[in-house]
Amino acid sequence: MLKSEGVKRVAVIGGGLAGLSAAHRLIELARERNEAIDVTLFEASSRLGGLVGTEQIGGYLVDTGADSFLTNKPAAVGLCRRLGIDGRLVATDARYRGALVLREGRPLPIPEGFQLLSPTAIWPVITSPLFSVWGKFRLLTEWFVPSRQKGVPNSAAGSRTSTGSEQAMIVDESLSDFVLRRFGREALDRLIQPLVGGIYTADPERLSLAATMPRFLEMERDHGSLIRASLSKKVKKAKKGTTSDRTAEDDPTDSSSGARYGLFAGLKGGMEDLVGALRAKVESACHVRLNCGIFSIAAHDCFEEDASKSEASQRYLLKRSDGTEESFDSVVVAASAVRMAVILESLDPKLSSELRKFEYASSAIVVSGHRLSDIRDPLKAFGLVIPHTEGRRIIAVSFSSRKFPDRAPADHVLLRTFVGGAMQPELCEKTDDQIKQIVREELAEILGVQGEPDFMRVVRYPGAMPQYVVGHLDRVARIQELTNQHVGIALAGIACTGVGVPDAIASGERAAEAVYG
Repeated sequence: MLKSEGVKRVAVIGGGLAGLSAAHRLIELARERNEAIDVTLFEASSRLGGLVGTEQIGGYLVDTGADSFLTNKPAAVGLCRRLGIDGRLVATDARYRGALVLREGRPLPIPEGFQLLSPTAIWPVITSPLFSVWGKFRLLTEWFVPSRQKGVPNSAAGSRTSTGSEQAMIVDESLSDFVLRRFGREALDRLIQPLVGGIYTADPERLSLAATMPRFLEMERDHGSLIRASLSKKVKKAKKGTTSDRTAEDDPTDSSSGARYGLFAGLKGGMEDLVGALRAKVESACHVRLNCGIFSIAAHDCFEEDASKSEASQRYLLKRSDGTEESFDSVVVAASAVRMAVILESLDPKLSSELRKFEYASSAIVVSGHRLSDIRDPLKAFGLVIPHTEGRRIIAVSFSSRKFPDRAPADHVLLRTFVGGAMQPELCEKTDDQIKQIVREELAEILGVQGEPDFMRVVRYPGAMPQYVVGHLDRVARIQELTNQHVGIALAGIACTGVGVPDAIASGERAAEAVYG
């Protein structure tokens, strides 16, 4: 196909959140610059939205993928604002902020102010029944543990991250190594592993801290201690006597436990509000081709329509799953690393090889509706995380209707139970009925859930969760270097950037800006 004079043709491969965000940003850029652009989005399945979606089941509003996002990362909130749906944003219910953790079969509250890897207050740790006397002592002596983050790291362990406007080197290590070194075994096994596992479904002995939670490495580097860093920030804010200049990213004073739940937001109609608004914008301005996968990308030269011009320009030939081909000036590949590797094999075998090295874990979510009267536990939290050392068959339970209003009928509750992940992959091989039975047994033993649920559905995510192992950032840097050799090609998705909704959106928008030029 010959290029239409003055019109840039861009393909977006993948109709998940990253791909939709990329297509939308391309439209925005063209309008901002008052230029014409021809965007085609290819999606192999029959719907747009990927892992994000919402269903109405009876009186329940059910998010089948992510049900919220962090507001301290601006991409999601910013996109909602530009789409005109920021009025539909809803904060988490302050009455239930906090989380529970299972200890010897009993759900216990996570110490107030304990946020992922570090306490922001001492007394809640001292009074918590979660740790033994020795465990509390070991955790609190973190103040005196020397830092590894000073000096120049060796090249094998070093990863580059940023603090403020400066680039600084920090030493990458696994979550397990970092926590054992700073807080001890009890803190890792009884609290930090399940908290982080609920987010990344990962093995703590392999999870890269630099790739997932670099701020804790930076806190160690800058203050010598995570506890010291957290308390120092609290003191500074108390001295200022105001929170007007407080940023969510640096706010350790949110007293909720777990994953800083005060920084999360959802949407009144569930995450489909976001996907629906994105889909409407993209469909109105782009060519959207569903059930149309891309088999490969190849580079080829083409000449301008004007015969007087002899300059050849690099373009990309996309081969579709039906065997037909189409030519584009630029391409955004917004897919899993596994799919990227296949699509890019013909274009760049080295890039494809690096992408094939990414590992993924599978998981399943069992969403279920229950009468509150059928549940023994009062569910006075947003959810429950399960340490691997407890030997249970579930990772976590989100009390979805405690987090956000109007998710369940009155006197009922919506639960989302997570199964599988990197540490229990065999459970994802079971049938839907077997997984339902496992969840019913676990919920009965742990939370006292009895009776027949109003509904129960299994939502599977095979090979959907990238594993950010130690050395991840080095691999990402190599992939970026190889990608940069192909003008007009950009990659998007959570494989390289992070698991959250804002990460997916930001990766798509960055890719769009990269190929637009």
